[in-house]
Amino acid sequence: MSFVPERPVGASLLCARSAALAALLIVAACAPATPPATTPAPSAADPRMSDRRVGLSSGLFNAGEAITGLKIVAKAPSPPGFLGQTNSDLAFTGNYVIQGNYNGPVVWDISNPASPQLVVAFTCPASQNDVSVYRNLMFMSAEANNGRVDCLPGGVPDTVSSMRVRGVRVFDISDIRKPKLLTNVQTCRGSHTHTVLEDPKDKENVYIYVSGSAGIRSPNELPGCVRDTPDQNPNSSLLRIEIIKVPLNNPSAAAVVNRANIFSGLQRVASHGPSDADREATAAQVAAARASGGFTARNPQTGADMVLGTFMVRPLLDSIVKARGGAGAAAATAADSAAFRSIAQGVVDRTFSAPVVSGPIAPGRQCHDITVYPALGLAGGACEGHGLLIDISDPVNPVRLDAVADSNFAYWHSATFNNDGSQILFSDERGGGGGPKCRAGDKAEWGSDAIFAIENRKLVFKSYYKIPTIQTSNENCVAHNGSLIPIPGRDVMVQSWYQGGISVFDWTDGAHPKEIAYFDRGPIDSTRMVSGGSWSVYWYNGNIVSSEIARGMDVAQLVPTEFISQNEIDASNTVRWNQLNAQGQPKLEWPPSFSLAKAFVDQLERNKCLAPARVSAVRRELDGAQRASGAARTQALQRLSTELEGDARNSCDKRKVDMLKKAVNDLMSPVVS
Repeated sequence: MSFVPERPVGASLLCARSAALAALLIVAACAPATPPATTPAPSAADPRMSDRRVGLSSGLFNAGEAITGLKIVAKAPSPPGFLGQTNSDLAFTGNYVIQGNYNGPVVWDISNPASPQLVVAFTCPASQNDVSVYRNLMFMSAEANNGRVDCLPGGVPDTVSSMRVRGVRVFDISDIRKPKLLTNVQTCRGSHTHTVLEDPKDKENVYIYVSGSAGIRSPNELPGCVRDTPDQNPNSSLLRIEIIKVPLNNPSAAAVVNRANIFSGLQRVASHGPSDADREATAAQVAAARASGGFTARNPQTGADMVLGTFMVRPLLDSIVKARGGAGAAAATAADSAAFRSIAQGVVDRTFSAPVVSGPIAPGRQCHDITVYPALGLAGGACEGHGLLIDISDPVNPVRLDAVADSNFAYWHSATFNNDGSQILFSDERGGGGGPKCRAGDKAEWGSDAIFAIENRKLVFKSYYKIPTIQTSNENCVAHNGSLIPIPGRDVMVQSWYQGGISVFDWTDGAHPKEIAYFDRGPIDSTRMVSGGSWSVYWYNGNIVSSEIARGMDVAQLVPTEFISQNEIDASNTVRWNQLNAQGQPKLEWPPSFSLAKAFVDQLERNKCLAPARVSAVRRELDGAQRASGAARTQALQRLSTELEGDARNSCDKRKVDMLKKAVNDLMSPVVS
């Protein structure tokens, strides 16, 4: 299987070095390396040990599984030519799921969620090929150097080429079985991810915020790209988000209309070192490399030993062999290896000799992902070193309202608002998605979610959330993409954790988030790291759809438990969308229904905020009203609404009783069945 992990630029002080340094060394703090097959043993008193996700058997399509609060209704393997390539993000339109894949988008029909049907697998190689939709348009990110403007495979061998695309592709999917490429909008850093923004005031255009993590392109390939740092050149392409305007009557004319700087004045923040599990894994890698004749050196900045990667070893060893008239690194002798060892430490010392940048934020910092909430005029920017709250009332000129940093976070990756905009959650993709960060020795604050209240347009920290289980050293695991589930009256989210599976958790009380459902598989391979797991998981029209990196697509649905009632599930399923881009967060709105009112009753009972006798009485009255019709139904509902006024005064959750009363009043509409 070929897997290119989603890896940040700037994930640590070491990773914030130049691209040249990244090409020279494989350092445990920057790039995922193969960890030992063993996992640090947790304490016997660790409550995570009793979790059913611990100890699952391995396998690609036959791994052991643990599940609660969910049922898996379908597992759709990727089609030939796409299986073994990385599955990435998801977008939804009608009954279709569009799944990004490094070989091109894959379209599934989930009219019958239990039997997804492949519609088309469209070859168009690039990474990450994240996708989004708007009406009859599909947009797709391209960042790597292999993307071609014509979507053909084979890559682009030239260092500067008019055939390369790094930016956002625009397709017409009026016939979704035959996506038609309309144009490629080129950007200076390519598009790692992108976000479609609908401006409520502008019906003629949509906007795309482009988040690029790669190096700046040569101006010879794309005029206007400037590699100088902002202090050297005010026109620098660094510290910018590129904004594309797409005219809906002529999408082929889509173009960059601004390069917004929302980073001014941000300062570099402290970063944490490796976890105990990281240190143990690195020590084991170093020991294994030495035992097998590999090359190691001491990192002069951290004092820790590290394994030297082939990108450093091969060219230097090649030059040593050629200096004595040999044929290159493949012909190296023991004497050549000894000669390399004698100079390796000096090369490493010189490589790391430049001082670590302090003061202003490192030039490599960009937004990894931006979630827009058009109904509130706000966006949450997960911007590598910071979490940003952004005013997007003018889409072309976004304004930063607040910024937060946290030494526990290595890489601010994605953001999700709660429905009323009073809270926002940021995820930390520590390790870049290719490393195991859910081991016994990994701190709960690292690779987690951070929840903030939004007060007077400022961010106020509340708590962290991380899956309450232990994964092995052979499972890439860290917080990744998710979305809200429209359970009324609660903030409930489903989120992917790579090989940590998917987790459903309640963060209504932002200071005390709690997991309420999950699905997990065992590692793909029990002896080595093989990256896989859920890249993205989103709720869409009653289904929870997960893009499984190595396998394909999973479709799940909620089932009732002590944490989620059937009425809550039924009420959530009354929310219906025609399209969904999770990063273009829609406001959740529930149509009047008896399941909505009953869901609030269930919540009041669960939280003991309505006396048991009243719970029973309210349920009887709702059931009676549902069986009645016309004037009889209206009278029953009016009587219940009046009674609820008294309940609100005596309840420990007046707000929830008021929500129940509103749901009852809305049921008096003659169109409610």
